[in-house]
Amino acid sequence: MCGQVGIIFGKKRRRIAEREFLNEVFLRMLLHCERRGPHASGVALLQTDGQFQLFKRPFRAHRVVRDPAFGAVMDEVNNHTTVLMGHTRWRTRGSETNSRNNHPIRAGNIIGTHNGTIYNADQLFCRFQLPRYAEVDSELIFRLADCFDSAREFNCAGFRKALRLCRGQMSAVLASRHDPRAITVLKGNKPLTLRYSRKHRAVLYASEPELIDSALDDLCGWRDLDIPPLTMLRFNHENLQEWEQQPFKFICQERKGTLPDGVIA
Repeated sequence: MCGQVGIIFGKKRRRIAEREFLNEVFLRMLLHCERRGPHASGVALLQTDGQFQLFKRPFRAHRVVRDPAFGAVMDEVNNHTTVLMGHTRWRTRGSETNSRNNHPIRAGNIIGTHNGTIYNADQLFCRFQLPRYAEVDSELIFRLADCFDSAREFNCAGFRKALRLCRGQMSAVLASRHDPRAITVLKGNKPLTLRYSRKHRAVLYASEPELIDSALDDLCGWRDLDIPPLTMLRFNHENLQEWEQQPFKFICQERKGTLPDGVIA
């Protein structure tokens, strides 16, 4: 059980006070998310020019946010930031002492976070002949995305087709340095809540609605996005209100060794 929190930013000229407010909301979400993942924590942000900052350590969120390097990343949030990703990891496969196993994960030009487990990741790494940087199964999702990413466009149809072969659980958020204005959200069979503010031109996301509730402290103006499971969303920094939404499929499996009806391992 890992935790994801973050902010997807629409294009807007925000004053310093508004940027500080959104940073504080993110910080609160990340700290409250610690109970979902005590073994490692991390943050990443992406700018419109493809530049990025990434910081992760094998510690609880309360310790990570006190690190000056974390503060340095947060200081880079500005009016050119397209997404701010946070993750708290519950270790399953791959030691957290090897920070390659912690999130956010960079795979080529893709940066992302994932909650869940892909049970057949090893087989799919071999099938697609993908490079492997870490031990964790989560890396597979971002390597697959990188296969269908280019400087010209991101091949959503090809990515969705490849995801159909994955077996396990997932919800994930990812973006490409080739097209940092487009943020992809996979709401699979793991929980993910999204809320949009027209005033702030921003989308908050979190693995539990309570993580957002606690961060906003009853502040009004954020509305839930009613997104069904097994949905791929594509948010555009230039016009955040007009997101693309389409279904995607994979082999949903809640526990290792227990296959859905009709599925052969």
